[in-house]
Amino acid sequence: MFTAVPQVPPAVPLVPVTIDATGSSSIALPAATAVRVRRSKLNVLDGHASVFTGALRTESHTALARRVVFLQGYRGHRWRTLARARTRANGRFRLSFVPHRLGSELVRVSFPGDPFDRPVLRRLGRLTVYRLAGASWYGGGGGLACGGELTSSTLGVANKTLPCGTMVTLHYGGHTLRVPVVDRGPYVAGRDFDLTEATRAALGFGDTGDVWSTR
Repeated sequence: MFTAVPQVPPAVPLVPVTIDATGSSSIALPAATAVRVRRSKLNVLDGHASVFTGALRTESHTALARRVVFLQGYRGHRWRTLARARTRANGRFRLSFVPHRLGSELVRVSFPGDPFDRPVLRRLGRLTVYRLAGASWYGGGGGLACGGELTSSTLGVANKTLPCGTMVTLHYGGHTLRVPVVDRGPYVAGRDFDLTEATRAALGFGDTGDVWSTR
């Protein structure tokens, strides 16, 4: 003998309802929202914090307090959460993420919405994580270990171990440049890269020192 099990209706999401002075009710549609980013730090050294500050408001500029916003990164063909924060009374938020992996990925701020406010996304650009690398530069002419001839317009770097053609993103003094490995060297202790003359000029680099590198 089987006992019938009562069917439970599926949960219905809460929808805001307003009632006017006459007692009539109407459905209040969620308000349009906007994320405004005041400051973003997209170039960071490995192990240092990348910080994003901004505000969450409705399109009529009403601050949204105590809402959870997310910093998300795109890697491996999916978006993943890097950090989260709750907005303050004035709608402002501060998202901080400490990366421990070299490279670059797209990042965005996400607010998933609620019954009263619509979801919103704000693309921030590429977050690039570097390490400190000792560098020098060289010029002149002659053949390159990876093929071709070195000229004053050759963009690239020399490195002892990275395969020829490996793309390296360099950051120095506010300038960012992506160049290939074209040669072998430098053979001086403590130096990771020899910059070609054109690479040095594009970065505004001096004679020797440290650059930020993704390799």
